[in-house]
Amino acid sequence: MKQTISLIALLLFALVGHTQDLPYRLEELTAPDYVEAVAKSSETCILPIGVFEKHGAHLPLGTDLYLARELSLRAAGQEYTVVFPWYYFSQINEARHQPGTISYSPELIWQVLQETLNELARNGFKKIIIVNGHGGNNAFLNYFGMAQLSEKRPYTLYWFQPETSQNLVEKVEALTQHDQYDAHGGNRETSMMKATNPEVVHTDRASEQSGVDQERLKHLDQLYTGIWWYARYPNHYGGDGSKANAKAGELLLNSHVEQLVETIRKIKADEKVPSLEQQFHQEAENPLKTKQ
Repeated sequence: MKQTISLIALLLFALVGHTQDLPYRLEELTAPDYVEAVAKSSETCILPIGVFEKHGAHLPLGTDLYLARELSLRAAGQEYTVVFPWYYFSQINEARHQPGTISYSPELIWQVLQETLNELARNGFKKIIIVNGHGGNNAFLNYFGMAQLSEKRPYTLYWFQPETSQNLVEKVEALTQHDQYDAHGGNRETSMMKATNPEVVHTDRASEQSGVDQERLKHLDQLYTGIWWYARYPNHYGGDGSKANAKAGELLLNSHVEQLVETIRKIKADEKVPSLEQQFHQEAENPLKTKQ
């Protein structure tokens, strides 16, 4: 009897230990592990999105990929969530003039993102969190998110949008410098890359090209035009990354990770958004019956 109990205890220990060591990188999961991972994550996964584009003369083309996935992995290590591999089908028409830019058509980036979400849902995930590392995606993702309401979906899509407080900016600048044009490849982004992947950062090259806003559309301050970014930053570099350092980068990353961990927990517990989506689609099927 004692021997039977001991064997059961060992088996339970092995199962618990296996679950605790379950990878959260999707590509590392075996098929049986994947089934466990969906359950352990509360059917929640993260899709970190980046792009291949120039980041001044000192940062790698995959900077946004590195940072979006590192942020996601650090958060998943604290609050178990499955993290999708590098995803680079992004909106980057504004940098087509720069070497190394991989710019897919608008139709393709829409279709690939939609089919990726569909496949994640088909494989068990009901809550999908986008962690976007590329500013050029912002307008696209806003519209894509709104367009999800065009039909019923078997999942709920969330887009994580961290905040960087003025207090944090001041702490970072105290360790580095004030960067007036810190828009792309500048002080903060370079500092985070120094913290995560210093081997691919070349701060000695950060001053080789100008990251100053050219203000070439200043006379049209009440209009929008698609050429706006090129008009301001033709070098596809906004800011100055020459004095960036890893300590400042860790401050930024830690703040974003803390926010993402808290966001994941809220999303796992969230019943309101899925409920509202269901109610919306029921009413959209019979709008004349919607209570006025």
